[in-house]
Amino acid sequence: MCTWPGSDPLMIAYHDTEWGVPLHDDQKIFEFMVLDAFQAGLSWRTVLYKREAFRSAFAGFNPKKIIRFQEADVERLMQDTGIIRNRAKINATIQNAGCFLELQKEWGSFDKYIWQFCGGKTIIHKHKDNSSIPARSPESDAMSNELRKHGFKFVGSTICYAFMQAAGMVNDHLMNCPRHRQLAEQ
Repeated sequence: MCTWPGSDPLMIAYHDTEWGVPLHDDQKIFEFMVLDAFQAGLSWRTVLYKREAFRSAFAGFNPKKIIRFQEADVERLMQDTGIIRNRAKINATIQNAGCFLELQKEWGSFDKYIWQFCGGKTIIHKHKDNSSIPARSPESDAMSNELRKHGFKFVGSTICYAFMQAAGMVNDHLMNCPRHRQLAEQ
């Protein structure tokens, strides 16, 4: 069984219903990218418990609305105790929204763009314990490099790998976790 959710009900629900499920909805992909960027240096539990506040603060994770955020919005967000108040991450989210929309327009969907880094299908790993799960991969390295070339911020390889896990681009559920088999059979 995957041990990282511990006994926390919200973490267990996230593990059982979202983590590792192949994601192809552009707005949900953007949400995961925002949340993974805010996770940098923090625990996923911290971000998960602030998710609804992030959704409210960042216009439902709608990149078309976020690109219109001005300095007053940044200041409003810096005062919002419901989210992680990090100016660099807030500014990166606004910048990333514009970059996201540019790639979405160029590729027809951001989904088509982002899934190229794993050949369009989930990479299924066969980890038996947490110590064998990497923090990054050649695919996340490539994703990070390309996103940076397109102007994205807070998209280092470790953040990209966490995103790939969350978005189902890699199946890193442990072999003895029922979700590993369920997702591998989809």
